[in-house]
Amino acid sequence: MRADESGPERESREPTYIPDAEPELAGEPEPRGGPEPRGGPAPGGEPAPSRAPFRSRLRKGVLAAVALGGVLGGSARYVLGLTFPTPRGTFPLTTFAVNVSGAFLLALLLVYVLEIWPPTRYVRPFAAVGFLGSFTTFSTWMVDTDRLLGHGHYAVAAFNVFGSLFAGLAATGLGLATGRMALARRVRLAARHGRARRYGWWVR
Repeated sequence: MRADESGPERESREPTYIPDAEPELAGEPEPRGGPEPRGGPAPGGEPAPSRAPFRSRLRKGVLAAVALGGVLGGSARYVLGLTFPTPRGTFPLTTFAVNVSGAFLLALLLVYVLEIWPPTRYVRPFAAVGFLGSFTTFSTWMVDTDRLLGHGHYAVAAFNVFGSLFAGLAATGLGLATGRMALARRVRLAARHGRARRYGWWVR
């Protein structure tokens, strides 16, 4: 006689059901023993997705670093705009210099953060996202281009658009090359002295 299909032998042959590994169908009830809905009920009766993982990543210190960097970066660009104003109908040299220098500094900073310094918590949010994110500008670049087109300076407007793009790419490549040269120099110094350089609390 065949063994009872409801006994332990059948249970050993059946694969284990993993609720998270299969896609959920709209309107299909959650299987018994599966995970409970992590959000409250949605208007349609289905469980709403939970925002707990997103909120857990928002640390107050990181948000404060981004905010502080944004204030300083935006203020620095505003001061440069007041110090070196651009007359109407001329090439916006201040905005051009700000964006190109920001591209260089961002590329150089990311090499240091990702390949040279130990894991950091506040440097990238403060410097890359906050300071350089508000120091560089896309809106002013486009407003300057629109003003040039409005005054009939089509060649200057085209040079402002394409010149800024090519100069930004060149500055990014230069920043990456400079950072890699600094990395190679640091590796040589570490091999010569037999130890790596230590950094302070701000890069931990």
